[in-house]
Amino acid sequence: MSSQLHVASDLISLLSATSTETRADPQLAALALAVAADVPVLLWGEPGIGKTSAITQLADSFDLPLTTVIASVHEPSDFNGLPVVGDDPARQGVPMAPPDWAVRLVREGRGLLFLDELSTAPPAVQAGLLRVVLERQVGALRLPDGVRIVAAANPRSSSADGWELSAPLANRFVHLTWRHDDDVVVRGLGGTWPRAVLPRLDQERLGDAVAIARRAVCTFLEARPALIHQLPTTETRRGGAWPSPRSWETAVRLIAFATAADVDRDVLAPLVKGTVGDGPGFELLAALDRMDLPDPEDLLADPTSAVLPDRGDLRQATLDAVVLAVKKRPDQDRWHAAWAVLVRALETGSPDLLVTPVMTLSALREPGWDVPAEIERFAVAVPLGKRAGMLPAGA
Repeated sequence: MSSQLHVASDLISLLSATSTETRADPQLAALALAVAADVPVLLWGEPGIGKTSAITQLADSFDLPLTTVIASVHEPSDFNGLPVVGDDPARQGVPMAPPDWAVRLVREGRGLLFLDELSTAPPAVQAGLLRVVLERQVGALRLPDGVRIVAAANPRSSSADGWELSAPLANRFVHLTWRHDDDVVVRGLGGTWPRAVLPRLDQERLGDAVAIARRAVCTFLEARPALIHQLPTTETRRGGAWPSPRSWETAVRLIAFATAADVDRDVLAPLVKGTVGDGPGFELLAALDRMDLPDPEDLLADPTSAVLPDRGDLRQATLDAVVLAVKKRPDQDRWHAAWAVLVRALETGSPDLLVTPVMTLSALREPGWDVPAEIERFAVAVPLGKRAGMLPAGA
């Protein structure tokens, strides 16, 4: 009988042996970036979709000791510390002794603290977690800077005796919705899972990254001050991401890290929305896109070598900005340069985006300005040009 158990153990070992591979996975990359930025992350997802496995693999990839704490089975004193009466409480006070898991993390000096089943923790326990998540304080003990915090929760509809997250605790996290990828699951069951990769920060870009992040958020909030603090009206929405000075500060940090690491927008987008909420996050991302647009004056100065955005909405905004720059300071040379920029856009992208810029630029022509030869290249603009008297009669 015992020999069969040994064979069974060998089979279990073979089934447990897996490998990892580098694979494009935006949600895993977003999690890795937030962990690198030392921002507490909360993964939301249905039971059984691999939240715990992803966090375990993340800790292994980053070589961080993993400490798992099931929040729902602890008391508030497990996070606030247990009072220990000393020899002379009147003189020495009553210290709050930390739990063993916190002592282990301090002894290691680093680690990944995984707070599981957060949505089944009652309100009193959630209150006890506030200082742990934000200040890294557990009783009288402060967790080292090398400790990162990740939590996981199931939506209330699929939680056992679930609670809504309290607004103060929810506002301390970046909320990421965790979804399974069919291809990842199938390949993983075959023995190969995606590897979490720590973002490579460019030392040369750190200063610029901070400046870009601060300028983006501050410029946006100057235009939209109502979004600086907007506590949701319903209990359910308060348990997710919403804008506050605290969450905007987190957004600055995440944008700076994303800029320094030069990550794709599909990695940054869920982090921003998971920090300040979908609506404000979408607006901020749009503002970031506008910041990335080329300077229209640079394009007018050297139109033949203009590099235009590939994405349609950004290209449209760039061309509109060029035409607006000419409208604000019109002269014949700038007007001709703008036509050269539109030619460049025609050569490198869809002509559909040129209808409005061509119409607007045509209307800016002053009497006596020469009609550029390039106008004939815009098939859609030919009838417009004839009506404006811009083209020769036989064109």
